[in-house]
Amino acid sequence: MAVKKKQIDPNQLSLFDVIKRIEERKKEDRTIAGSFSMEHRLNALLSKALKHCPLSRELVAGRMSELTGEEITKTTIDAWTASSKAKHRFPAKYLPAFIEATGDREILKVMAEMTGCYLVEGEDALLTELGRIEKTKEELAKKEKLVRQTLDDLGGKNRR
Repeated sequence: MAVKKKQIDPNQLSLFDVIKRIEERKKEDRTIAGSFSMEHRLNALLSKALKHCPLSRELVAGRMSELTGEEITKTTIDAWTASSKAKHRFPAKYLPAFIEATGDREILKVMAEMTGCYLVEGEDALLTELGRIEKTKEELAKKEKLVRQTLDDLGGKNRR
């Protein structure tokens, strides 16, 4: 039986891209007034997610309703994504259901990056955790070596 290889997302950042972005973020001034305004950007990200989703807006609304236990309609989704309807903002409480319904995590990625964080998913998250474990093991091995050396030094002095 052939093993199906996981498709690599072309939008997925490499570790080096992440490090580069972190360094760029350190240089940016985050205190610029309005730099965290998400209204228009969020509308665009919601619209893009819906455009690329294989489900219709009606089905996305239905799935979100099912997940939240609250009635969400296509009309509501249309109002959230319409730039002409500024008073109809997308409530953050619906974000997990929207992501689950559309399968699009771009909004999370953007929000995380705005605050200096990065979204790591699936196998990449496990590989990151494995890297942390390896680093901890190396640090513990160095400490163990130092303690053993200190014990040897103390033992040698007591024998004399």
